[in-house]
Amino acid sequence: MNSAHTWVNPLRDATDIRLPRIAGPSGMVIFGVTGDLAYKKLLPAIYDLANRGLLPAGFTLVGFGRREWDKQQFGDYVKQAVRDGARTKFDHNVWTHLAEGIEFVTGNFDDSGFDTLAARLAELDAARGTGSNWAYYLSVPPDYFATICHQMQRVGMSHSAENSWRRVIIEKPFGHDQESARELNEIVNAVFPESAVFRIDHYLGKETVQNILALRFANQIFEPMWNANYIDHVQITMAEDIGLGGRAGYYDGIGAARDVIQNHLLQLLALVAMEEPSSFDPAALQAEKIKVLQSTKPAYPLNKSTARGQYSAGWQGSEYVKGLREEDGFDPESTTETYAACTLLVNSRRWAGVPFYLRTGKRLGRRVTEIALVFKHAPYQPFDDGQLESLGQNAVVIRVQPDEGVTMRFGSKVPGSTMEVRDVNMDFAYAEAFTEESPEAYERLILDALLDESSLFPTNAEVELSWAILDPIIEYWAGAGQPEEYPAGTWGPTSADKMLRRRGHSWRRP
Repeated sequence: MNSAHTWVNPLRDATDIRLPRIAGPSGMVIFGVTGDLAYKKLLPAIYDLANRGLLPAGFTLVGFGRREWDKQQFGDYVKQAVRDGARTKFDHNVWTHLAEGIEFVTGNFDDSGFDTLAARLAELDAARGTGSNWAYYLSVPPDYFATICHQMQRVGMSHSAENSWRRVIIEKPFGHDQESARELNEIVNAVFPESAVFRIDHYLGKETVQNILALRFANQIFEPMWNANYIDHVQITMAEDIGLGGRAGYYDGIGAARDVIQNHLLQLLALVAMEEPSSFDPAALQAEKIKVLQSTKPAYPLNKSTARGQYSAGWQGSEYVKGLREEDGFDPESTTETYAACTLLVNSRRWAGVPFYLRTGKRLGRRVTEIALVFKHAPYQPFDDGQLESLGQNAVVIRVQPDEGVTMRFGSKVPGSTMEVRDVNMDFAYAEAFTEESPEAYERLILDALLDESSLFPTNAEVELSWAILDPIIEYWAGAGQPEEYPAGTWGPTSADKMLRRRGHSWRRP
């Protein structure tokens, strides 16, 4: 069984906000430890947690892979990853203590290496005091999930003894449509109960994403207007200024909608649109997100409410970059999109009639992720003609990255003898308001998994509902021919602008 931990999530109990959340006796096994994700994110995050004193004294890290590494060789690999990617300053004493618990087991996913791994974990339980508490991080493609889970079940690694726990952490993609996601969930849940499954969406580990909850539910000024009576529409944007580069072969057949909208952007939509939970207990929070996703549907007709594109050659800042079809490893006949936009409707009393516009793309004008709630015009404005020519619509913009913070846009009188109203911004920036440095997303999520704190992890129901929203759009695109081209460095295809103009709206220029 998964025993309850003794540390309390600060979101649940304000009296504990100054107490550190320290993981109890535990260890972690990383499958795919030699991959880019582990090297750039997971291993540095584990060191940063240790450096901040948030891991138990006997924390043990075990890598599993085909390389014939001994403890020293794997330790050197982890140390280099830490030096290259850690957020906190390298401390020799912290590293020396962490390195004592670093191990490597050689094996393939389909051989007797799992017998060796299981035996070694039992030895480490006795030697390191991990309490038979293990988190298994599957930093591998989903094709390997079934094999790894069945192997762990075969050797008893998935079984939780009394007063101990075993958990599995898995990375996206969670399938490529609703049916495959359901099959994947069945494979994992046949070995691990849903309460022991932690699906990583690293966007949910970002401080600004979590701040959506604080902004909405800790402040009286926002929530009364957070509904269709006042909000005209919502725009959720994740723009990247990079191309596919060396990922062209991997990306072909996946596309922007599957890669970003299905997980990151629909999770942001759920947090923005959800009702107030009874508490920040994981079950209460997830229940409200599920209600939103159950109520969310694409706007029709899809030929007018969606847009997709592929970037062509153009200027990215001062650099002239090649188009998608010239990228090494990409099929020039492919219909895989690098830009995706859609109009969604949340069919609830709070949001009836409010369109949610979601967009994501590569080779766009700049790198930015933001949520913009655009308000309706005031019902009556006692101004003369011309006095409001420079006034737009009020907006609350949550900046997820970069320059994390919140901007409020409203009208103010221009100094002078005439009444002219113009847009101004009131800005809150994390970097300026707080001296504390925000932890990296993987730090928060790894620690939460060790603490059995699942608030920031999507459930299988959320994953399957997200695919149910997106599947009709992807199915329509499959028969719609070639995506529209857009020059690199611009903000996407013209069809995306038309999508909003049909409802009298236009995209923000972040």
